[in-house]
Amino acid sequence: MTLPQDTRQAEIDPPAAAPDGGSSDNVKDAGITIEGVCHEYRPARGRPVLALDNIDLTIGDREFVAILGPSGCGKSTLLYLLGGFMPLQQGLIGVNGRSVTGPGPDRGIVFQHFALFPWKTVRNNILYGLEKQGLARTERERIAQHFIDLVHLSGFEDSYPSQLSGGMKQRVAIARTLAVNPGTLLMDEPFGALDAQTRSLMQEELLAIWGRSPMTVVFVTHDVREAVLLADRVAVMTARPGRVKAIIDTRFDGGMNAEIAKSREFLDKVDHIWDLVREEAIMAAGQGA
Repeated sequence: MTLPQDTRQAEIDPPAAAPDGGSSDNVKDAGITIEGVCHEYRPARGRPVLALDNIDLTIGDREFVAILGPSGCGKSTLLYLLGGFMPLQQGLIGVNGRSVTGPGPDRGIVFQHFALFPWKTVRNNILYGLEKQGLARTERERIAQHFIDLVHLSGFEDSYPSQLSGGMKQRVAIARTLAVNPGTLLMDEPFGALDAQTRSLMQEELLAIWGRSPMTVVFVTHDVREAVLLADRVAVMTARPGRVKAIIDTRFDGGMNAEIAKSREFLDKVDHIWDLVREEAIMAAGQGA
């Protein structure tokens, strides 16, 4: 859903780190370009498994795209390739005009299971990436406090992860990722481990954060309603090997709000996408995925 343009201005402009893990070439100047990407897992024993087959997808600058599909269709594999965590075997992936050849601070990733340092406080978890950028201490602390405030964790700066609820831990993980000003946010089922109430609140929180801090978001999920609620477009993937089956526009006139989420238009969109996913889920079940 597209938010009003005047709400998509960042409240803070921390120094941008020079991206690495990429090289300049002829890929699209802004956003994400995925062309002809294939990926095969080659275990030491057993047969190779083709996870992705000829993936083509273009994601615009500051666009929010959700990726849906059955288990085993390669959603997370595609996200890790975007993050540069696995070598690209075939095809091209470009982020903001640079080919992805490894991880880089231009791309931040949020996992399902928080991935926080248990021995560090909320503040120190968020400061970690800023310290790696070599910023002055006062600047690091200013940026960290801004993002603590942004995710509504003021007062918990000195708490440890073990003292936080699941939703609060995920807020810390999101704040830590945003603090380094990545430009592109990759999210792998970030709310999958949360209870239904906390998940709903975190969805609202993510939309609010995205509205204040313009960035490109790629969001992997199994939840059709979540995808329609959050994204500008939804890419539905086939059963393994994963291909892009359909791309559905999920923007609504006037943007997303509580009333739109109850509307017949919204529910029809959810039903339509679920039908597409269900066909692939049945296929995946037949594969033993």
